[in-house]
Amino acid sequence: MDSEERLQDWRHLALRLEGEVAKALIGQPQTIRLINVALFARGHVLLEGDVGVGKTTLLRAFARAIGGEFERVEGTVDLMPGDLVYHSHVDARGRPRIDPGPLLRHGERLVSFFFNEINRARPQVQSLLLRAMAERTLSAFDREYRFPHMTVFADRNRVEREETFELTSAARDRFMFELNMPTPGARDVRRALVFDTAFHDTDHLLEQVAPAILPWERLNAVAAQVQRSVHASDAIERYVLALWQASETPQKFGIRLDGVDMERLILAGASPRGMSALLRAARTLAWLEERRHLEPGDLAAVLPAVLGHRIFFTPVYELHRAELSQALLAQIMDKIAVP
Repeated sequence: MDSEERLQDWRHLALRLEGEVAKALIGQPQTIRLINVALFARGHVLLEGDVGVGKTTLLRAFARAIGGEFERVEGTVDLMPGDLVYHSHVDARGRPRIDPGPLLRHGERLVSFFFNEINRARPQVQSLLLRAMAERTLSAFDREYRFPHMTVFADRNRVEREETFELTSAARDRFMFELNMPTPGARDVRRALVFDTAFHDTDHLLEQVAPAILPWERLNAVAAQVQRSVHASDAIERYVLALWQASETPQKFGIRLDGVDMERLILAGASPRGMSALLRAARTLAWLEERRHLEPGDLAAVLPAVLGHRIFFTPVYELHRAELSQALLAQIMDKIAVP
C-alpha cells in the first residue's frame, strides 16, 4: 500500500473518530474537529468553558475512541508533583510500598492523559507536567520513562477563582490549542440536552462510543506523513509571515483597538514554536478536508485556538487578555491581505 492510500485510510479513521465522539456530545462540532486536528498534529489541548457544558465528557469520549492506556488526574490544591510520579501505600501485609504513579505506570502505552481542572493544581505540579508534555519523557526511580504516544488533554474551570493557580505563559505555550467550549445556543440542541434523558447519563453516553478504533502506536508516523503531504504555496508563505509580523507589531499594519495604546499593548508576539504549531494544525485540517495544499481558510480556522494564548500583553492589558486577544486576532485576519 503506497503512502497516499495509507493517508486515505487514516483520514477515514479520523473522520470516524469524530463521529464516535459526537455520539456522546451534541452541539459541539467545531470543538470536536479542532481536538481531532490537535490529535493528528500531535499537539496537546487545553479546554475551558463554563461548568457543566460537557468538557469532561468530551475528553473522556476522545480517550475511549483513541484507545491505548488512559489516565486521569483531578487537580486539587493539595496535589503534589510526586503524586504524578509515584503512589505510596501499605500493602496487604502491612508493608509500605511505592509504585509508579499515573504518569509512569503504563510506560509507552500511555496514550491519553487527562488533567481535570488543571488550574486547581499548584505551579510545581504544572511545571512537572510541562516537561512531560514538551519532551514526553520523565526521570524517576533511577531511569528515564518515555511515553512517545501521549497526548495531554486538560480542562480549566474559568468560573471559580478561589484556590486556583493560573497557568504560566510557558505552561500554556505547551498546549497546541486553547479552546473555549461554549454553551450550545441552538434551541433544538438545548431542548435535547434538557429533555432527552439519554443525555442525563454520562456513563451510558460513553458506552455508545466505539472503543480503540485507532492503531494509536502509529499516530506519530502518520502525523509526520500528513505534514509532508500538504504543501504551502509561495503566496501562503508570504501570508503566514505577514500574520506573524502582525502579531508582533500590529500597529504597523493599521490595526487599532478601541481604548488601547497599540504601542504599549504587545510584550511579545507569536514565537517560532507558535507559528510552527499554526502550520502543523492548518496542514492537518487541509488533510482532513482531502486537500494536498494549504488554503487561507485552513489558517483562519485554527489561528485563534493556536495563537490566542501565545501573544503576550504588557501588564496593564494582561488582565483583559480574553477579550483583547480575540479582538486583536480578528483584526489581524481582517487587515492582512488574503492571497
